Amino acid sequence: MTSSEAGPALVVGLGNPGPEYERTRHNVGFLVADALAERVGGRFTVHKKSGADLLEARLDGRKVLLAKPRTYMNLSGRPVAALAKFFSIPATEVIVVHDELDLPFGAVRLKQGGGEGGHNGLRSISSALTTKDYLRVRFGIGRPPGRQDPADFVLKPFAAPERKEVPVIVEQTADAVELLLRVGLEAAQNQLH
Repeated sequence: MTSSEAGPALVVGLGNPGPEYERTRHNVGFLVADALAERVGGRFTVHKKSGADLLEARLDGRKVLLAKPRTYMNLSGRPVAALAKFFSIPATEVIVVHDELDLPFGAVRLKQGGGEGGHNGLRSISSALTTKDYLRVRFGIGRPPGRQDPADFVLKPFAAPERKEVPVIVEQTADAVELLLRVGLEAAQNQLH
């Protein structure tokens, strides 16, 4: 099945609203969603029924809904489930872009289902969708140094040496989302991993 024959996909970038969180590790999903929006020349608008910023676009001929929940990370599930229901998108066509502590900084990996690894945004989405069977695009942020609490680490800005690389990794992650939409999970994993 080609991407133009497939039904719509919902691509959700996770983050926290507000300028104080803009440049934090936890907001890489927002950065990737913004990069994809820029690629299609679109702008996000508020989707009142879900409580998310939304952009309807076409990527490689496929209808894609790009979303950024306007809630805090740990409450992301409600707007994601509301969008999936409103647009009749099955959980298997929901793609969540998120930060991943269990991957080294800069690694980008794709998977479907599995655990949440303590990620409150994923936990909220799994609960609201009543399944873990959605797709994930994982943006590696690495583990916190020393004994720093992971919850504090994800809410801190990237370190100076990382900051230079973040725009490149954001674009690579956006490429991974497009690849996933175009060829499906298995073929995308084979190319990416």
